[in-house]
Amino acid sequence: MALKQAKVITITSVKGGTGKTTTALALAGILSNKKTKTIIVDMDLHSGVVAASLNLKAKKDIYTLVNDYMNHGLKDLDEYITKYNDYIDVLPAPKDPRSVGKINSHYIDVILKKLKYRYDVILIDTNHIIDDINLITFDNSDSIIYVITNDLMNLKNMKTMLAIYKDMNLNNFYLVLNEALSKDKVDLYTINSFLEKNIDYVVPSNAFIKNMRKILMDGKIITLEKAYQKEKPILVLSEMLDKILK
Repeated sequence: MALKQAKVITITSVKGGTGKTTTALALAGILSNKKTKTIIVDMDLHSGVVAASLNLKAKKDIYTLVNDYMNHGLKDLDEYITKYNDYIDVLPAPKDPRSVGKINSHYIDVILKKLKYRYDVILIDTNHIIDDINLITFDNSDSIIYVITNDLMNLKNMKTMLAIYKDMNLNNFYLVLNEALSKDKVDLYTINSFLEKNIDYVVPSNAFIKNMRKILMDGKIITLEKAYQKEKPILVLSEMLDKILK
């Protein structure tokens, strides 16, 4: 009998500052509420903030894991993983961005494949740079979520990425418009027309966003806070997650 493998969901963008890390954390909280064993892999290697956002004091990170694996072989993954709660674990990005260039992409592939047999869902928070590590991450992903805003450069970059996906005949991705960080006055119809692809989900700008800074400072995940679980943005992310997992 084949062992069950985790669903791998990568949250990315085509430009910085779209709210992808906040989205990844929110999805982790929703999964935790469902008692789904989840790990967040912070693959935003140069500037990952998952551990810092959760106020986690991680002793080891993805660089130390790869470095030890390269030199001594992998013994126990647990010593590199930091626990947030009973259902959420974190594999942090490197503390020192200077170490990123020493990470061999081959080992990223091996580590992700090993994690697939330990969790129900792997959430990967990554950056917008198309490099070997991100390409391997995408190859390992069942679904890729692009978090975008409505500013012109973001939309232009997304249109280019859509052309690449079309050329490769790939459609395992979702477009999520984050209105909380959207500043330009561009309506949804115009965005869909420009991209020649409909936005899959819109995360609306709601009052609870004003509390996001305090929640992050406290190391909390908003979707674990009962006071906000019925808010429209969270319901939208829950709906998307249900579709992906089914």
